Amino acid sequence: MNELKTEVRQFIAENFLFGQDEHLADDSSFLTNGIVDSTGVLQIVAFLGERFAVAVSDQELVPENLDSIDAIVAFIARKRGAHGRAPGVE
Repeated sequence: MNELKTEVRQFIAENFLFGQDEHLADDSSFLTNGIVDSTGVLQIVAFLGERFAVAVSDQELVPENLDSIDAIVAFIARKRGAHGRAPGVE
């Protein structure tokens, strides 16, 4: 799980924080803190599909699933549990 969290954090830092994530807590809300907007959510969804083979349905496009590093990691874990392990993830 730590590797997964590290990879998600790295993606967020590189794509939304100009590589600077030292002040981002794992449970910090991306929306509340102005880190990610609606277009950014689409980038996160694309990343989840490309990297982890996780499909995000319209019903799953909610802050509870995608609004923090912890939320994304938990979402991936739930999807993996429901559909088996995602390719390329240890």
